[in-house]
Amino acid sequence: MNLDDALQTFIVESRELLENMEQALLRIEQSPCDSDLINAIFRAAHTIKGSAGLFGIDHLVHFTHHAENVLDKVRAGELNISRELVALLLEVCDHMGTLVDLVAAGQSPSAEVYQHSQTLIEGLQTSGRGATTSTHPEPVSASTSAPTVDAKHTERFGDYATTSHWHISLRFGRDVLRNGMDPVAFLRYLGTLGQIIHIVTLSDVIPVVEQMDPEDCYLGFEICYDTEADQAAIENVFEFVRDEAQVHILPPHSPLCDYFGSAPVSPEDYACQGEYLVECASLTPAEVAAFLGSTHVQHTAAPVPSPVATLPASGLAVLGNSASTKPKDNKAPDAGLIRVNAQTLDEHINLVGELIIASASISLFALKSAAPELIEAASVMNRLVENVRDSALQLRMVQIGATFNKFQRVVRDVSKEIGKDIALEISGADTELDKTVVEKISDPLTHLVRNSIDHGIEPSEVRLARGKPAQGTLRLHAYHDSGSIAIEVSDDGGGLPKERIMAKAIERGLIKPDQILSESEIHHLIFEPGFSTAEQINNLSGRGVGMDVVRRNITALRGSIEIESTEGVGTTIRIRLPLTLAIIDGFLVGVGRSSFVIPLDMLEECVELTTEETQAAQGRDQLNLRGEILPFIRLRQLFAIADVPAAPPDWMQDGQDGASIDPELAFLLQPVQRENVVVVNYAGHRAGLVVDTLQGEYQTVIRPLGAVFNGIQGISGFTILGTGRVALIMDVPNLVRYVIQRDHHNYAAMQRSPSR
Repeated sequence: MNLDDALQTFIVESRELLENMEQALLRIEQSPCDSDLINAIFRAAHTIKGSAGLFGIDHLVHFTHHAENVLDKVRAGELNISRELVALLLEVCDHMGTLVDLVAAGQSPSAEVYQHSQTLIEGLQTSGRGATTSTHPEPVSASTSAPTVDAKHTERFGDYATTSHWHISLRFGRDVLRNGMDPVAFLRYLGTLGQIIHIVTLSDVIPVVEQMDPEDCYLGFEICYDTEADQAAIENVFEFVRDEAQVHILPPHSPLCDYFGSAPVSPEDYACQGEYLVECASLTPAEVAAFLGSTHVQHTAAPVPSPVATLPASGLAVLGNSASTKPKDNKAPDAGLIRVNAQTLDEHINLVGELIIASASISLFALKSAAPELIEAASVMNRLVENVRDSALQLRMVQIGATFNKFQRVVRDVSKEIGKDIALEISGADTELDKTVVEKISDPLTHLVRNSIDHGIEPSEVRLARGKPAQGTLRLHAYHDSGSIAIEVSDDGGGLPKERIMAKAIERGLIKPDQILSESEIHHLIFEPGFSTAEQINNLSGRGVGMDVVRRNITALRGSIEIESTEGVGTTIRIRLPLTLAIIDGFLVGVGRSSFVIPLDMLEECVELTTEETQAAQGRDQLNLRGEILPFIRLRQLFAIADVPAAPPDWMQDGQDGASIDPELAFLLQPVQRENVVVVNYAGHRAGLVVDTLQGEYQTVIRPLGAVFNGIQGISGFTILGTGRVALIMDVPNLVRYVIQRDHHNYAAMQRSPSR
């Protein structure tokens, strides 16, 4: 992976971490004592800061460091979670996102961005002053700010160091390089938190040239370090190498013995360690001499206990395994997840689509050849192609929960802006649908959520007067239904005012004063361009811009919108969308020489009409299906298809119009004597599609219509059959709505008829 690829990975991961950080901040308002949420917020900020340090993004490191300091105090219990602090941290999270976006765009922060950074830093510093502060950085294990040692320890080991700098002793493990860690990167990161005064590189463990392994790491460092960061911040620098190295961190003015805690117990080794300490300026020659002359060094028969075990309050931090422990297997575990570029995934789906078309063509030639071996091979290939298709589509399926969770912030900010108390409830977050659908549904959902907050849910005083709880409730719910996905945005507000909607529609000339509309038609008037019933215009709504865009975007996704509303009770807006926009299972039908594909998940049954039933249905648009009235549409009339013999099934064709057909099957080309009705069901409404021939199930790749043909009623796309012919894909939701509106208008006309 080159640097550019690594930087892109950093950007993607940072955005995911910021999203997780935001969700944790929104949840922590309800659970301010949840340590898991606090740690999750801290880890997100710390990881971003650490990764940014590796790439030298100093402005992001500097800004995040201040946020990390406040979060560290929250984590230590020195600062309490409050609504004001959460609001500030949400602003910090947004600003970190802005800084990451600038990195992605290859731009440096502008003066305005720097100014905003400084404003937020001042806010963080003000919030952090409520916590206990100290002159010296506080060790994690210490109970007070100054390094302390118990009385027995002082009596045995003598004085403290006079240096006002930190000391860090590093011994990297052999497998650090092999596991993808760069020791120099950690030193560079240290430089972002403070200043490395002096560093000594240790070479005592480097073997002879013949025994050296180029993949092994033999490096060690003794570092004199100056920083205003606390001990926890320094420890976090080495978080990613915790199990790969020995790290000893000493605060200023630590006991002299602590500087030799990692050295072997022989006087010679103590002397060698003393030379390193003097060379890096952590100790003076006099301090080393004083320690080497102490009783502790002269009596080395007994092993020196582990510094962590004997000096719990000295401020010494030891990360990683002791040198005496058995080295563990540092082989990197197999990754459970990998990142795939979305464009690469789309190209993969397109190739699978081409494979499906090629497979269908091979199957047709196999049937024509009548060779059993070829037919069997084509059948096996079709089955494998179906498995590849299902697997490829599953790669694109993502849970809608991530999209739903984004609205926690929207509801919080918008309700606060307009002074309403609103809670968001989410269900069905694990419902999966196509990634492309998820991306394109976000904006329409945002419009619906904001409208529910502004128009739907009443202010608290109005709700109390109506006998409702003061807090309004907005619900997001997703579920699978009849091969599609339904997303509901519902509220317990005042509902849609039908009289005001009708009056506004008449005023704008959308309907006539004496026109009779169904409840559904009245509700759908809100999707007309420029339509609004808001009495006042504000930052959220009232200009009539948005709901027509919602309908247009949903229609572009081959979806539909339904509205259920009761005045004084609430409103539910239900969006129905296909699970995927790429490949579907269809049912192939023929009308004349034209072919159509009906989505299989919306098909209920196929009924062949007798001659008598066909004659009885002439001039009508309904038929009696087992005692139930079934409205139907004749596709021949809807699309003005010429009355010519129907096209034969694809398996009879050799890919060229007018080609020879098996004489024994020529009867299929005779004029149709009987019609067939394909019964479809969408959102609980049934309708029939009258066709000439039924040609069976067909796996199809959806291709969008061009700009010239886009918007044709009843058609959502096209596909290429195995013969190379084009088949149109039926837009069943649109056709069902057409039937419902037609029946309603017919009924209204009958009601207005003078004979009635």
